Amino acid sequence: MSSPAQIPGGSKVRPVLIRQHDDTTPPGLLVDWLRERGIPFEVQHSWNETEAPDPANYSFVASLGAPYSPRDTHEPAVVEELKLIGNAVEREVPVLGLCFGGEVLSAVLGGRVEQAPTPELGWREIETDDPAMIPAGPWLEWHYERFTTPPGAVELARTPDAVQAFRFGPHLGLQFHPESTVEIVSRWASMDTERLAALGIEDGAALISAPPERRETARKAAFHLFDAFLADAVEDGPRESAGHAGRKE
Repeated sequence: MSSPAQIPGGSKVRPVLIRQHDDTTPPGLLVDWLRERGIPFEVQHSWNETEAPDPANYSFVASLGAPYSPRDTHEPAVVEELKLIGNAVEREVPVLGLCFGGEVLSAVLGGRVEQAPTPELGWREIETDDPAMIPAGPWLEWHYERFTTPPGAVELARTPDAVQAFRFGPHLGLQFHPESTVEIVSRWASMDTERLAALGIEDGAALISAPPERRETARKAAFHLFDAFLADAVEDGPRESAGHAGRKE
């Protein structure tokens, strides 16, 4: 495993922007990783923002999970997130999309977001073409929709039920939740009892339960994935030359 990546310049550089879309979808292990690596960050609650910020002010943008779909364009927060991620792509500010965030990134790049024929709930092993960037897991998942790999992107990982990861330049879209812990996803399961019952699942907590060893393995895999994403983003170099491009609507 390669040594941890660092943003050049340490704390003097622009912070990382984390977009949180609901009280129940905190950044979890992503914040643990940023703190351990000494990388500055800012967590914004998208439901409190009237207008998305300028992504050029940040080193990269991480868009988290949400109770929404990118197709829910009647929701102002969804419209603003689509604008923000579109703006980041146009300005070549790296984007890390996590579940909903990955779906938004796919949609912005011309991919399709659709109802998943089989929801992925709980721990899933994935088939990965690039284990140096995307370990096979198992990873925590909790989604009822799925994205397609956008035109021009490279599909990196999948399960029989959904694409799990793609890369487009410095941008990485994921369907699973490397940032989430058992405690976070257990809350989602407790809120989804009716949906689970409709799927014939009586005990959502059983899908997520894991011994300490698996939790630690998942934490290490998440840190490895975040390091690999950052290393690629740094390798692609500064993006300030694109900072004055027009906003993508």
